[in-house]
Amino acid sequence: MIKPEVIGIDVGGTAIKLGRFSQDGTCLQSLKVETPQPATPEAVLSVMVDAIAQVDPDNQTIAIGVGTPGPADATGRIAQIAINLPQWHNVPLADWLEAKTGKPTVIANDANCAGVAEAWLGAGRNWQNLIMLTLGTGVGGAIILDGKLFVGHRGAGGELGLITFNPNGPMCNSGNQGSLEQYASIIAIRRRTGKEPAELGALAEAGDSDALAFWQEYGRDLGTGLASLIYVLTPEAIVIGGGVSASFKFFFPAAKAEIERRVMATSRFGLQLLPAELGNSAGMVGAAKLAWERCVKIESFA
Repeated sequence: MIKPEVIGIDVGGTAIKLGRFSQDGTCLQSLKVETPQPATPEAVLSVMVDAIAQVDPDNQTIAIGVGTPGPADATGRIAQIAINLPQWHNVPLADWLEAKTGKPTVIANDANCAGVAEAWLGAGRNWQNLIMLTLGTGVGGAIILDGKLFVGHRGAGGELGLITFNPNGPMCNSGNQGSLEQYASIIAIRRRTGKEPAELGALAEAGDSDALAFWQEYGRDLGTGLASLIYVLTPEAIVIGGGVSASFKFFFPAAKAEIERRVMATSRFGLQLLPAELGNSAGMVGAAKLAWERCVKIESFA
């Protein structure tokens, strides 16, 4: 019998990544294509359908999972908003893809997909309760409780980067003021230093005192933000991903110390703070996992 396969897709503002996956998470084939500009829903759909045909030329896959840069509804059918993609408001992307491909489809926030992936095959695989924080252009998040993705009321839960960090801080696109994103994102780092995170990482690697001091300050800020999340969710592990995580070793000690200073021992017992392991593939891996969970009765193939 032919073993079932699914497709996982990660839709970004500049690139769309997709892969064909087996049930154990093995990527059998992958593809990266440019996101059309302007990235209207119809244009992105067309590119996705063409790319799906390339990674599944024999039409053997049985379901599709898609991660988009914004919240999906609780049913995993509608991309409510997609950050950095024009005209994406309540787009019925699952319906559109099902009509074009004939395959059951589920939609999820891209940070949620990354969290699902890390919980499945990455740094969080040994824990049932964890937080994923993606430190990129913005700051995204995912919450895994008792081994399951938590999406909250109407699918909008887990926006961990939008918690208030400093009530008098810079305005956030979310409408909040002084959100954690305004202190921990790539854009925030540029604003604070005039440099790119990769540049600051290279300087720190070379022993530059200013860069090392910046990463210490960054770690303190991150630890302060995480303290609030730890008190609410008491995770077993926190996985840090996104582009900024390349400098994890420089900000980890300060973040860990800040958490230990601010959080009671009972709320952080055994807590692990870990760098993500799956890199840029996490989004499509997590989307594939959601396709297995929501669209396919796995037990029928056991």
